[in-house]
Amino acid sequence: MRFDIRRIETTSSTNDDVKAAAERGGAEGLVVWALTQTAGRGRQGRAWQSPEGNLYFSVLLRPRAPKRVWGNYSFVLGLAIGEAVRGFLPDAKVELKWPNDVLVGGKKISGILLEAGEGWLVAGVGVNVKHVPENPMYPATSLAAEGAKVAELEGVLRKVLDALNDWYEQMDKSGFAPIRDAWLESAKKGAMRVRLPSLESELTGEFADLDADGNLVLRLADGEVRKISAGDVV
Repeated sequence: MRFDIRRIETTSSTNDDVKAAAERGGAEGLVVWALTQTAGRGRQGRAWQSPEGNLYFSVLLRPRAPKRVWGNYSFVLGLAIGEAVRGFLPDAKVELKWPNDVLVGGKKISGILLEAGEGWLVAGVGVNVKHVPENPMYPATSLAAEGAKVAELEGVLRKVLDALNDWYEQMDKSGFAPIRDAWLESAKKGAMRVRLPSLESELTGEFADLDADGNLVLRLADGEVRKISAGDVV
């Protein structure tokens, strides 16, 4: 994939910028990278703090896969970001938390927001490079806090995009199976609490698997196995 990187000082949301370009027929590979965002957001409409010094970008994808499986591109992005983070922190424990977070030493360093329309998929990415934003749902960290020496944000962006290109092509050629296998190798496992979208209930259990559709398979204390298609590990 050829990336067309457009760097801007500030915007309300890089996802909104790329969505607008997608609606106008923009080409796959468009990247909008902003130094700050005034209305950045994460999953389920949560605010994404965007101080200058961290990485915020969105990329336009036009997947060949059926739209019903586009949600699995969150795992593609997770693998790409995890690979880039390891490049800066080769000795760190980098894990992938279902459905779309990257952890370093058990703390969140990145998040992903996917938004889709007719014929397009926009992937928004935030990577904590210099700053550690407050995160009430999960402990957070940054590349700098973990000891990485990062001279320029563009170096982080390029590493993520290079890895994304490889994993995206893998998904295009071979489907989700090899993506799932690679993701499981780095998955955060063990005991976990999962908050369901209603925010009115939680499930507690052990990570059991990631199924062929990208659902979290959770084994409850009584041995029951539940498949979860949407939720937050908290």
